[in-house]
Amino acid sequence: MSGSRTGRPPAGRAVKRPPAPRLPRENPVQRLYTRARRAWDRPLTAYYLIVGGTLLITVLGLVMVYSASQITALQLSLPGSYFFRKQFLAALIGGVLLFAASRMPVKLHRALAYPILAAAVFLMVLVQIPGIGMAVNGNQNWISLGGSFQIQPSEFGKLALVLWGADLIARKQEKKLLTQWKHMLVPLVPVAFLLLGLIMLGGDMGTTIILTAILFGLLWLAGAPTRLFSGVLSVAGLLAALAIWSSPHRLNRLSCIAATDPGPNDMCWQGAHGIYALASGGLFGSGLGASVEKWGQLPEAHTDFIFAVTGEELGLAGTLSVLALFAALGYAGIRVAGRTEDPFVRYAAGGVTTWITAQAVINIGAVLGLLPIAGVPLPLFSYGGSALLPTMFAIGLLIAFARDEPAARAALAMRQPRFGRKRGTGGSGSGRSPRRWNTMRRRASAARPSGER
Repeated sequence: MSGSRTGRPPAGRAVKRPPAPRLPRENPVQRLYTRARRAWDRPLTAYYLIVGGTLLITVLGLVMVYSASQITALQLSLPGSYFFRKQFLAALIGGVLLFAASRMPVKLHRALAYPILAAAVFLMVLVQIPGIGMAVNGNQNWISLGGSFQIQPSEFGKLALVLWGADLIARKQEKKLLTQWKHMLVPLVPVAFLLLGLIMLGGDMGTTIILTAILFGLLWLAGAPTRLFSGVLSVAGLLAALAIWSSPHRLNRLSCIAATDPGPNDMCWQGAHGIYALASGGLFGSGLGASVEKWGQLPEAHTDFIFAVTGEELGLAGTLSVLALFAALGYAGIRVAGRTEDPFVRYAAGGVTTWITAQAVINIGAVLGLLPIAGVPLPLFSYGGSALLPTMFAIGLLIAFARDEPAARAALAMRQPRFGRKRGTGGSGSGRSPRRWNTMRRRASAARPSGER
């Protein structure tokens, strides 16, 4: 046969197929954004942000308290680690409160609202009784517990207003009473004004501002009409203006906004030296423990102005890290409040988030010279056990609420190993392969449906 030496027919030529169209390569930035978005939308994102952010802020705060308080302690003829040891003890107790609050059911949180409110009001009344209350830096808001330990009841008033206000509004929402303005305001606003009045008797303007922010946060979450909201805001603004104009000390603080020098009679000494500390820190700071301003130049270096010492020793990188941690904590609180279907959880989570965010903004704004110095500590960061304990209990509330989301409960159940089941031996007599009880498939069977409450 022609055309083939082997006698076989010639093989047909392969038909060329058109090449498959190439998919456009994903931009690396777009790929990173997609992965970050997927991680951000996971059910446990808020839970991990709250736990991780709280832990990092508290640990960094302990380090900075130790660094910023050494000189003050030595000037008072105390050991250099005196304030650090007290803060570390408060952090341990606060950790116990945080863990207890994170494991409590929502019903127990609501049951504690009224006892905590009654205890806070009782203690704030005791503060005004001569011989019981103590004055610190001109403000009579303290009760001595013996020795060097003191308690500031107004700090617990923040927690009381959040829990009681959230429970009150949730009950009225369940009865569909929030459409009437009198049920929106009474008795929430009168009780809040009672707390504010007791605090103002002691002269603590900073705590008054934070409680007012919590009140407005609760009214905002409850859906207060604009006219009603504006009316309450106008009354609060008028009272604040009267309190400022009636006190020359508060007027001086208001005039020291954006001050870059101490001014006449060193009126703006603290604010100016806070700016000096931040300005001398540079990008990465002078080094941990190397602050100059804490050597007697900057008042309250380990309490109200610890952010300035952080900027001096850790630089812009350290201050931005602190801001990022508080921003993550605030976002997680908003996410918990926005994704829940329980009215009490929504109001309580929103109240706690408003409390921590407003206090952080007021403190950092005062250090930066953008706001008047209000004398409030930086939450979880500054020295002060009275401020740390209720704040950590409030963080425990957020953790409990974040764990209570249906999708988060299912994800946590899948990640928990099922103890009590032994692995198979797999010996020659059994003829079985080892039981892999710790696999994802095995644990997934124990997860609850996402819609189960």
